[in-house]
Amino acid sequence: MSTPDLGGVVVATALPYRADDSAPAGLAVDYDAYAAHCRWLIDNGCRGVGPNGSLGEYSSLTDEERRRVARTAIETVGKDGIVVVGVHGPGSHQARHWAEVAAEDGAGGLLCLPPTMYRANRGEVLAHFDAVASVGLPVMVYNNPIDTKVDLTPALLAEIAQIDNVVAVKEFSGDVRRVLEIREQAPGLDVISGADDVVLESLLMGATGWFAGFPNVFPAESVRLFELARAGKLDEARALYEPLVAAFRWDSRTEFVQAIKLGMDLVGRYGGPCRPPRGPLTGEHHEQVTADMRRALTSLGVA
Repeated sequence: MSTPDLGGVVVATALPYRADDSAPAGLAVDYDAYAAHCRWLIDNGCRGVGPNGSLGEYSSLTDEERRRVARTAIETVGKDGIVVVGVHGPGSHQARHWAEVAAEDGAGGLLCLPPTMYRANRGEVLAHFDAVASVGLPVMVYNNPIDTKVDLTPALLAEIAQIDNVVAVKEFSGDVRRVLEIREQAPGLDVISGADDVVLESLLMGATGWFAGFPNVFPAESVRLFELARAGKLDEARALYEPLVAAFRWDSRTEFVQAIKLGMDLVGRYGGPCRPPRGPLTGEHHEQVTADMRRALTSLGVA
């Protein structure tokens, strides 16, 4: 039996809102706009979408909204791509609940952080992922030690990889040395680049996927970058990548959701506002994101 594949360019989708005084923080999820965005990403060559990640502001959603967002993505993408649903939760019981819901609704895979809001130890991390994986869908564990304060080191990933249905890791430590270390210590685990500003380096070291933020802004060009890197066409990949990196760096900053949504606005898509706790960009950040995006768009010939 072959191992389920969660590789390729899977976009961590941003979530559009519309003004509605009766909705949380005066912003209602615009499901029609979200469906159109998911369709646009698939039509531009992305392999799939990832609803309910940090970029999708999952922690600011009601339970009803969170499930409907995932359902919208699943129904929209259909058989044309893969939908990897974020099932992050403070405890294994919550994460498993979201995994069960995603399975019921037809998800193709799951993305899962270690316990959020708690610095879990080794045993608790293993128990957390074991509970989620027991649902039966392929699981991509998510290493984001910046936000969770839990580092899924290569040695720990070697243990996690022994859990049935755990097939990949989204690596967001920013340390590209991890790619080879993970491949050495957990050879059966696919390494997925999680940070846009080290994606080329990660792919050249053997990452098989990109769970991506800025492809919300320019998906076709991002798929081209991925394909060049995977084909080993370094000169072409570098020429495409280098002018984009200043924008890509925002994917690793606190304001990444606002920055990517502004990028969407700048290319004529709809990014729009965020729900609390995320507020608007400061004037300085707005100016810098705009400048970084202009450089990227000029290099792509779409400015």
